[in-house]
Amino acid sequence: MNLSKGKMASLGFQHVLAMYAGAVIVPLIVGAGIGLTNEQLTYLISIDILMCGVASILQVWKNRFSGIGLPVVLGCTFTAVGPIIAIGNEYGVTSVYGSILVSGLVVVVIAKFFSKLIKFFPPVVTGSVVTIIGITLIPVAMNDLAGGEGSENFGSLTNLALGFGTLLIILLIFRFGKGFVQAIAILIGILLGTIVASFFGQVDLSPVAESSWFHMPTPFHFGVPEFHLTPPILTMILVAIVSLVESTGVYFALSDICDKKIEDKDLERGYRAEGLAIIFGGIFNSFPYTTFSQNVGLIQLSGVRTNNVIYTAGFMLVLLGLVPKIGALTLVIPKSVLGGAMIAMFGMVISYGIKMLSKVDFSSQENLLIVACSVGMGGLGVTVVPEIFADFPESVQILTDSGIVLGSLTAICLNIVFNVRKSKKAILAEKKTA
Repeated sequence: MNLSKGKMASLGFQHVLAMYAGAVIVPLIVGAGIGLTNEQLTYLISIDILMCGVASILQVWKNRFSGIGLPVVLGCTFTAVGPIIAIGNEYGVTSVYGSILVSGLVVVVIAKFFSKLIKFFPPVVTGSVVTIIGITLIPVAMNDLAGGEGSENFGSLTNLALGFGTLLIILLIFRFGKGFVQAIAILIGILLGTIVASFFGQVDLSPVAESSWFHMPTPFHFGVPEFHLTPPILTMILVAIVSLVESTGVYFALSDICDKKIEDKDLERGYRAEGLAIIFGGIFNSFPYTTFSQNVGLIQLSGVRTNNVIYTAGFMLVLLGLVPKIGALTLVIPKSVLGGAMIAMFGMVISYGIKMLSKVDFSSQENLLIVACSVGMGGLGVTVVPEIFADFPESVQILTDSGIVLGSLTAICLNIVFNVRKSKKAILAEKKTA
């Protein structure tokens, strides 16, 4: 697809807006949780945005060693937030980055082995996982549409009007717009929603005024990393493996959208790129990185599947990380406006998961049970009742706190029980008959 520089920039910026809030919220939560100063928090946010760009470029750039070669956007994984805060408070921030470094190295080493598990990800598993990802993201969108969880004006008529108004603008553009205008519907909706919100006093430009013009990343900014095997390193290795499971669902969704079949070698390169991104996170004191599923919905909505758009978004993120004042401009977008756009994006993730499931043989009761239990446990169960596993040990809660992780593991395990073991028995029976 041939796109002009202006169109490429618009599409790239749309991807930046789609993932920016998710990328920024992690350093904000972690910084507050481990008691960083404002100056340290400013560095953490800037370096995180910059490394999101580097990580995305690493993943899109397919070479002999690494890179899935699909339009993947990477951001810091939410799975790591709790463990990072726990490690930081007990062992210190330098131990956090020591454990991130080691976990990244482990991912690079196990990438080849992990890619061989592709047979455990048939459409009934990947479709369930993608559907679960979309379902678990919808509450985030709805909370933002209402003004952001915990905000003073949560659910106010103004917030609801701005959120649903933004969604309406996007829907109208998709109904009446054509070509490129339709492709950047999300961007137009967010820009118009923000302009309208400014008349209601909901656009705060102070983050722009307070930000500096230039910021230079430095390796090991918070000190020389320390290495503690238990529990810091083992915990972060578990977090990294969980992220690989999440990423696998996104890889298969994008391969389907882009009509590019992926083999175990492609997965190996993808996992290795993710491992490299985690290592860079440890070196530059940012975070472990994983695929961002909200951008999958955006690709499906826009219909633009070229890797060049993600390269553009990646370089934009690097620029935003180097120039905090420019990056701060994206922070002026009201949460209600962003939430309205997220409903469309996250909803498309659910739709695509259902589309992937349409390839599944649902005359099989086993397949029906796999989808029912995985979506019930992960997509709805843990998402609706997150405190259900509160009494479990923290090491186990890494698996049970995330609906995506729990649902994915449920789908994988049930597929092994119902389909993989069943097919092995069928093969053995055929051999005996022969």
